[in-house]
Amino acid sequence: MEEERGFSDRTVTEQALLLGEEVGELFKAVRKRQNLSTAAGSLVGSVDEELADILIFVCAIANRLGIRLSDALVHKEAFNEARVWASTTSSAS
Repeated sequence: MEEERGFSDRTVTEQALLLGEEVGELFKAVRKRQNLSTAAGSLVGSVDEELADILIFVCAIANRLGIRLSDALVHKEAFNEARVWASTTSSAS
């Protein structure tokens, strides 16, 4: 996909920075979906479109670094399952 669109020469750093921009666009899309204000004149896509864009950039970064995302997810979830999570509820004093 990147080669056919002319994006295959981007560095990991460039891809990571663009990923950050896509996350910002996701935030705007969530604001729009929740009927919260966004900047006047701001082009805002849908949440599903922005999530797809984020996934594309994550895959591009993984490809450049030789990371198999399916393996990374399995490894990280195994770590998370063994982890003790701090409670998010607070007790009254």
